[in-house]
Amino acid sequence: MGRLANKIAVVTGANSGIGLASAKRFASEGARVFMTGRRPRELDAAVAEVGNGARGVQGDIANLADLDRLYEIVAAEADRIDVLFANAGGGSFAALSEITEEEYERTFSTNVKGTLFTVQKALPLLVDGASVILTGSTAASTGSPAFSVYGASKAAIRSFARNWILDLAPRRIRVNVLVPGPTSTPGLHGLASSEDERRAFVAAMEAQVPLGRMATPDETAAAALFLASDDSSFVNGSELFADGGQAQV
Repeated sequence: MGRLANKIAVVTGANSGIGLASAKRFASEGARVFMTGRRPRELDAAVAEVGNGARGVQGDIANLADLDRLYEIVAAEADRIDVLFANAGGGSFAALSEITEEEYERTFSTNVKGTLFTVQKALPLLVDGASVILTGSTAASTGSPAFSVYGASKAAIRSFARNWILDLAPRRIRVNVLVPGPTSTPGLHGLASSEDERRAFVAAMEAQVPLGRMATPDETAAAALFLASDDSSFVNGSELFADGGQAQV
């Protein structure tokens, strides 16, 4: 029997990368998975890849009406949530002198506002003792050139977890932060604008990791599965770094 047998899981940002790999892991361990993403075609392909009765719901977590529609569908079709992986997020590079209001609003609207309301609006469906996983970043605890807006948004995620475990203590809902290091995902590779820049960017990332390489999405998804399952039943309010040691030295 799988570690998530008969569980209902919701994964945001599930159309690629860590979200897709985690949805696949959850489903393979017995969960019924609801997957969200902004791009319908990619989401449909991801749902087909996950299989096992996975359900795709197109939407943007920064749009509260989209979140309402997601949870209306989950309520109608499953009536509860055992695991919520608030994974959707994004960012871009900009030095302090170049940051625009548009970039700030876009990053904080998705990473901070979107994560906040992803969890808040799920509360009526979350079972007592549920597991909530938030996606953080090593950028929240280490300095990165031209990445301050993204890093600050992910520092907010860390703060959310510390506070929400107190808000949710009466219901024994665990909230933990999964902190990936450099992971080979379309989102990360998309930060480079050309193939030459991509190669240089990947090499620079790998040079910062004591293990000397980037993670695969499936490696990070294995950590998400640990936090989702009863294997982490006494882990609460923590940061689990799946970063190859990048932020530890």
